[in-house]
Formats: sequence, C-alpha cells, structure tokens
Amino acid sequence: MFSTSTVALIKATVPLLRERGEDITRHFYASMLAEHPELKAFFNEAHQAHGTQARALAGAVLAYATHIDQLDAIAPALPRIIQKHAALGVLPEHYPIVGQCLLRAIRTVLGEVATDAVLDAWAQAYGALAQLLIDAEEQVYAANAAASGGWRGERRLRLIRKEAESDIITSFYFASADGSPLMDYQPGQYLTLVLHIDGRDVRRNYSLSDAPGRGWYRISVKREVGGRVSNWLHDHLAVGDDVRALPPCGDFLLDVESPRPLVLVTAGVGVTPAMSMLEAVAASGRPVHFIHAAQHSGVHAFRSRVDALAQAHPNVQPTYLYDQPRPECAPHRVGRLSTELLAELLPQDRNVDLYFLGPKPFMQQVLASARALEIPAGQVRYEFFGPLEDLAA
Repeated sequence: MFSTSTVALIKATVPLLRERGEDITRHFYASMLAEHPELKAFFNEAHQAHGTQARALAGAVLAYATHIDQLDAIAPALPRIIQKHAALGVLPEHYPIVGQCLLRAIRTVLGEVATDAVLDAWAQAYGALAQLLIDAEEQVYAANAAASGGWRGERRLRLIRKEAESDIITSFYFASADGSPLMDYQPGQYLTLVLHIDGRDVRRNYSLSDAPGRGWYRISVKREVGGRVSNWLHDHLAVGDDVRALPPCGDFLLDVESPRPLVLVTAGVGVTPAMSMLEAVAASGRPVHFIHAAQHSGVHAFRSRVDALAQAHPNVQPTYLYDQPRPECAPHRVGRLSTELLAELLPQDRNVDLYFLGPKPFMQQVLASARALEIPAGQVRYEFFGPLEDLAA
C-alpha cells in the first residue's frame, strides 16, 4: 500500500510517538478547536478536560504507525471508529482540517526530527486512512438513509415520555416529530442527540435502552455531578419538546442467533444497552444471566422491570450486587463483583456469550475475570461510553 521509504519513515517515528504521542494529540486538539470552534460540538468537553480523548487518539496514532506495514492488525478497531464517526455525523470535509492540524502538531512537538520527508510520509499515511474512513462512513450513511424509516443527517424527534428509573437515572422516550415511522436498530446501539445548550450545539451518544420495534427510541441518562448535558436533559427537556438526532449507530451488537447462554454484566448506568438486549431475548427461551452491580437500591435502575421479565420468563436469572446497601435494600449479594462470584454464577463449561459495561475499574475486573475463567475471547464483548482505553492496563 505504501512505498518502502514511506513505511520506514513512519516506523522511525514509533519510539517518538510512544514518548510524545499525548503531547502531539493535546496540541492537535487545542489548535484545531481554537481555529475551528464549529467542531467543538463533535467532542465531549469532559473527555477533553480529563485527557482521555488525547490519550485515546495518541494510542490510535501509535497503533497505526506501528502496524503501517501490516494494517490487518488494526482492522478490528475500525468498525468502532466508523460507527462513532457516523453517529456524530463526521463528513468528508472534516478530514482535511484534521490532517492539517495533526501534521502541524507533529512538526511542532517533534521539532527538527519532523523533517519534510517525515511529514510527507505521514501525509500519505493519513490520506489513505482518511479515504478508507470516508468511504466506509458513506456506506453507513447510505444504508441508514435507505432503511425503512431511516434518514441521513439530522432529524427532529419529539419527547413523548419522561420517567425516573432511579434517584439518578431518567428515561427519555422519543418519537418522530412529524409522526412518521422510525428506523429499527439493533440491541446495543446508541442514539446521538444534537442539543443547543448555552448558545452552542453539543452532540452526545446515549445507548438505546429498550427493545427495537416499539415505535420509539428510549435512552436512559444518569445525572452526572457537574454534567452540563445530563443535567440539562433532566432539568429542562420536557414532554413535547423537540430535539435533533442522528440515526442509531454502534458496533456493540447482540448476537441474537447465538445458541449460547447470554451473560449480561453491568454496573451503574452501564445497564442501559443490557436492557435493550434483555428485552429483545427474554421471551426467546435462551438462558440469560443478568448480573448488575450498584451502590444500593436507590440508584439501581430497571430493577422492577428485570424482576418482571424474570417472573414471566424462567430462563432469565437476575443477580443484584450492592456494595453500599441501605437497610431497605434486598440485594442477592453484598460487596463487589469478583472472579469467584462470576465463576459461581456462570455455567461450568464457560461456553457463554459475555457482554459487559460499566465504569472503567469495574470493566477491568470483569475482563480480568473473563480471562481467568477462560471464557473464549471471541465470545467476550464490551464497549466504552467514552474514548476507548486499554482495559488490560
């Protein structure tokens, strides 16, 4: 794909990217968003402030450079990037801006090491990747537009119902503002809202938390302390209000055809995509182990609904784990999730499909437990709400 000299120049930057990668990406984001404030809507300011966005991009750039001569090694990461870009509405005209700012950041941070030849090599590498993503994202946009009830770009949705699920989580039900049908989605996908708050647009992805095909999109949002968007939704969005939205996207998808027992392991608001998956399969007879960790019953969303599904469908086996139970709580277990507890709850042969989501430390524990219990790696699936980070770190 690239010449020998281009590959050699890219490879030569790998040690520098390991050492200075985050410096480059921090410079990149700062300069790009200062010069192109219209792009701020595509980025979560909390991820920017905490540095997770810069770390995630630095890791991606390093992986691309490391495998520039064996790009099949990074292919598994591409569907998530493509879906995330499509969910946000990234367009071909955004790529030259990103490329220009990234190359300039490389030159500024690396200094004289970033010769014209090095920057030419990186321009080639970036251009090839950009075109690959542009073509793949166009396929997603075209498929969404062609789907029954589908659309391209933004569409107005109307809030038809708002319901508290716990002390801190509220569900928002949306239908199309014009009464027309909505495109279907797959359990595990998310919806992007485009909201106008404090004079500017922001875009946020929220997992769809109900079964497909019910005539609405439901998202369930945790009120985050200091969270600008989550608090606006809780406090200001009212039934009858319209919002703009992009079509459902995401690659954290339930394999509905699998005959294996399904294990859904979640903590906190990570329960939302698991609810979509549970609603979709509860009546199928497929064994479902639904394991949810929370501080206490006050912040445990959807408990009554999961109990009702378990009552109606004996194949659904819930386990609730509270680490700070109140006197009125009635968890199945007290404490935090451990490998020992997961081993106790899972079938002996470990031949299951494991899906998990929650705060990063919780996910690190679940992934470590899955490996310790030798659940086949291809049957372990997870997704971050924020920028992808290395759970094995």
